[in-house]
Amino acid sequence: MFGLGGLGHLAVQFAAAMGYRTIAVARGPGRADLARGLGAHEYVDSGDRPAGAALADFGGANLIVCTAPTTEPVAELLTGLRVGGSLTLIGVDGGTVAVPAAQLVMNAQTLTGHLTGSAHDTEEAMQFALTTGVRPLIERMPLTQANEAVARIRAGAPRFRIVLNPGARS
Repeated sequence: MFGLGGLGHLAVQFAAAMGYRTIAVARGPGRADLARGLGAHEYVDSGDRPAGAALADFGGANLIVCTAPTTEPVAELLTGLRVGGSLTLIGVDGGTVAVPAAQLVMNAQTLTGHLTGSAHDTEEAMQFALTTGVRPLIERMPLTQANEAVARIRAGAPRFRIVLNPGARS
């Protein structure tokens, strides 16, 4: 998993609950304990070394789920895939992706994007989360601070997700 924010922290939990060997990749050494607490077997600090190279050192990934809202690391992340591996983009920005086509073809790798699943997929995911203990990490704010919450979201300040609580006071 590349990214340990609002989507990434859930992806780590889902993958671990499904029994996959999970490697979380994020910036900063301070996130290692969080990643392991969510079920990651390993943690890579992408601020310390390139994520793709680190994943290659682990033997390469069958799947990299990129939840970070940037396209900048995609080409380098591809170097961390095994032969036949896939890189799925979930978090993106308005940028472009430049990838070496020969690498994709010679290694039978795929680069895909995924927006969301069907209503049935969502229902299955919620049932799986309920039975396996996958839970979102949230920050609660009183409804009276909705404008502040929106400003924090626009600034990229929340670590995970903000939930507005109508009964809470500031």
